Amino acid sequence: MSKFYLVTGFLGAGKTTFLKNFIQLFEGQRIHMIVNEYGKEGIDGQLLKELGTMLDEINNGSIFCSCRLDQFEAVLQKALHGNPDVIIVEASGLSNPVNVRKILAQEGKFPGLEYMGSICLVDAKRFHKVYQTAAVVKKQISVSDVILINKTDLATREELEVVRRTILSHRMDLPIFETSFGKIQDEWLVKMKKPVLLAEKPEIQTRDITLRSYILKITDGFTPYELEKFVEMFLEDTYRVKGFVQLEGKNWFLDCVGNLLKLTPYEQEISSVNEIVILAGNGLPAAKSIKEAIKWYPNKVISFEMAK
Repeated sequence: MSKFYLVTGFLGAGKTTFLKNFIQLFEGQRIHMIVNEYGKEGIDGQLLKELGTMLDEINNGSIFCSCRLDQFEAVLQKALHGNPDVIIVEASGLSNPVNVRKILAQEGKFPGLEYMGSICLVDAKRFHKVYQTAAVVKKQISVSDVILINKTDLATREELEVVRRTILSHRMDLPIFETSFGKIQDEWLVKMKKPVLLAEKPEIQTRDITLRSYILKITDGFTPYELEKFVEMFLEDTYRVKGFVQLEGKNWFLDCVGNLLKLTPYEQEISSVNEIVILAGNGLPAAKSIKEAIKWYPNKVISFEMAK
């Protein structure tokens, strides 16, 4: 049997860092990871390749959306043929996973799979904002089997209590643990109640039209300082901004959550550079802000478009 874990959490909750810690709980076991990203470019997959596990990527949409479900099922079946000990799926931060138990329960489709449950990460500092503005946050909590309040080092005790009360008002039965830097303890998994799969036909899920994904292509003419100032002009109007860029002959990883911007050197080989993925909601004026920012650096931006 292959144990199957689903990892969810809204954009910027710390899923990629968590996964690097999570797989250490399965030392010596064969692990197959499936990474899902809403945008065209697979950034998390690039960051996780160094872990040495089998890895598949499904990009440009949620794996639970009807537009990507066939691909997800095919990749999962392929993974099961390899008889791994553990299969870990990182769902897109914008995904609605309410269908997961119905998908996995389809008769004869996934023999040898044992669903262990869904681990949902929430950002201690930003949870209240995204809970109020992004419907998928409530969907992710609704199918979770354990909640990890991450980044507690950035929040006050009062803020953490608000997060905890909000989650419990939504799901009183959920075990909740607090952590920082995506750390997890083995005993927390023991607290998870193994979910019951639902032998029902999965509901049709279409792309959430309230969510927006953009691709911004830039030249290598930016300096690190200029790129930071450029992104700061529209950062507040987005959920997440990330991508690999080449500046002054060096590779960098741009990673932004809320109003927190990080631009760090990246030493690994990169397949695609200077394409920045921007994720936002319908109620955020991201496109307008980005176009205003481009006016300040017109010769350093190649294109800006909504992802298809």
